[in-house]
Amino acid sequence: MSKRDYYEVLGVNRDVSDDDLKKAYRKLAMKYHPDRNPDNPNAEEHFKEAKEAYETLSDGQKRAAYDQYGHAAFEAGGMGGGNPFGAGGAQGFDFGDIFGDIFGGGRGGQRSNVHRGADLRYNLEISLEQAARGTETQIRVPTMAECETCHGSGAKPGTSPTTCTTCGGHGQVRMQQGFFSIQQTCPRCHGSGKMISSPCKDCSGSGRIKQHKTLSVKIPAGVDNDDRIRLSGEGEQGVNGGPPGDLYVVVHIKPHSVFQRDHNDLHCEMPISFVTAALGGEIEIPTLDGSARIKIPAETQSGRQFRLRGKGIKGIRSAAHGDLHCHVMVETPVNLTDRQKELLREFETSLNQQDADKHNPRAKSWMDKVKDFFGQ
Repeated sequence: MSKRDYYEVLGVNRDVSDDDLKKAYRKLAMKYHPDRNPDNPNAEEHFKEAKEAYETLSDGQKRAAYDQYGHAAFEAGGMGGGNPFGAGGAQGFDFGDIFGDIFGGGRGGQRSNVHRGADLRYNLEISLEQAARGTETQIRVPTMAECETCHGSGAKPGTSPTTCTTCGGHGQVRMQQGFFSIQQTCPRCHGSGKMISSPCKDCSGSGRIKQHKTLSVKIPAGVDNDDRIRLSGEGEQGVNGGPPGDLYVVVHIKPHSVFQRDHNDLHCEMPISFVTAALGGEIEIPTLDGSARIKIPAETQSGRQFRLRGKGIKGIRSAAHGDLHCHVMVETPVNLTDRQKELLREFETSLNQQDADKHNPRAKSWMDKVKDFFGQ
């Protein structure tokens, strides 16, 4: 029975790129692998067919010969070919070329030992005023830097690391587990690919030492709690020449003695006297830009809110300032003299001689609700 065209087997055009060829092969290998198709007697044949087609077309010389002569190029000794599995069938198959993306590395199985440095986090506390107006401050950050004694090699001055004899410097070793050929980190060099017989005394062979560095950080106006400022390249140094990580400064705003922040709005409580609440008046309240005055109308109840537009904070992503919300709290007089107490009793008597509900509408409303609750 004549063989099918290799391009047809893989479902690709004759001008297919190497990457697309590999993708098509990987898809078919996953689809028809015998372990995934125990109830399909034809799966192994499709699997072998795809393997044979890919081994031929992925080799530049074999592909050129196949394009010119077809299957005849490999008959009677030709350029090889034949059963890609040999006598062992699928058992001799190396999955490294199919699953290289999963196990790390392609056909060579070698992983890079160059690693980017770790990102660092620094928690910075600032005042509400600093958050509103912006500021610039300096921070001292612990970090891992390249050892100046061994210049990052980890070896004692005058000596050099040697290639790991277990992995041959790759940092990875290949282990056979049934059908699969799996790469793992070398247990001897722990992935570095190097062995250090005489470690540097200052860094104990790691090539890096712990240091502190001072950095200047600009805090933009309007930052809020948990906002992050990234300082690119100010994290830990990379390994084996890898790039450094980044430093993330996380902002935390200290509690304020007067204001509470709600996004771009500010809130504050302002105590007023019983007389001001009853008769009305004018009070002075604080803002981040100084003081402001608001009018308190007569008969103001405790908890009433007054809003001052534009007296809040202009956030980083906001086009306008927030508002300041002033919550007035009627303060009960304390440390009264006998005469003051007597005047208050006279005042209460004068209210009761008239219609008490007229002067205490909230109390009347509350009592009506209580009566309804008890069914009276």
